[in-house]
Amino acid sequence: MVGRPLQRPQGVAAADPAAGHVLLLQHARARRPRLYRAALNRLRESRSYFVLMFTGIVRERGRVVSFDGSRLVVAAGTDAGIGDSMAIAGVCLTVAERGGGTLSFDVVAETLERSRLGGLAAGDEVNVEPALRAGEPLGGHIVQGHVDGVGSLRGSADGLTWFDAPDDVLRYCVEKGSISVDGTSLTVAALDGAGFAVALVPHTLEATTLGMLEPGDAVNLEADVIGKYVERLTMNR
Repeated sequence: MVGRPLQRPQGVAAADPAAGHVLLLQHARARRPRLYRAALNRLRESRSYFVLMFTGIVRERGRVVSFDGSRLVVAAGTDAGIGDSMAIAGVCLTVAERGGGTLSFDVVAETLERSRLGGLAAGDEVNVEPALRAGEPLGGHIVQGHVDGVGSLRGSADGLTWFDAPDDVLRYCVEKGSISVDGTSLTVAALDGAGFAVALVPHTLEATTLGMLEPGDAVNLEADVIGKYVERLTMNR
């Protein structure tokens, strides 16, 4: 069934397309549920709409120039402007300053507590990925840059690389499912009671920092967000 065209809610300025599309979506969902999908499609088609997410396809390996515990400076060739979001070792950070081939980020206490960024030092390499924009290929899986926990490299056996992971991460891992390790999209090949295994192809080892890891090295882990939504939606049912 085709309904009437969506009308602009009162108070939404036509000259403000970004705010207009967002409020139009909210209005449709709350007042006219049947047209919610139409509003969502219209929002996605808008040039003013960008998806703040990553895919786990690392663009380059950056190098830490300095980190004083709050300001992280990374040498990277990826083009980014002030205010842009970047995944650094799998952590979503905002570009605060740029220049001279470097990008600077402010790292807050919450990020230091939940990730391994606090252990970075000058000379360390980090995986770098800019945020995905609507219409660009989703080459890996949906990565938010919100680290769920810190794991560590266990070692390799039978062609698989094993990582130990906290229970809060492992609960969302399934065989053939996706997981982000230091911002790299990987497929879970096997599981045990303490962690998971992945198969790392030569390109991944060369293009990311994963090929530089030694047993015991810490890594940022982010579980597939779809599993979290499924768990939430099925609670108390």
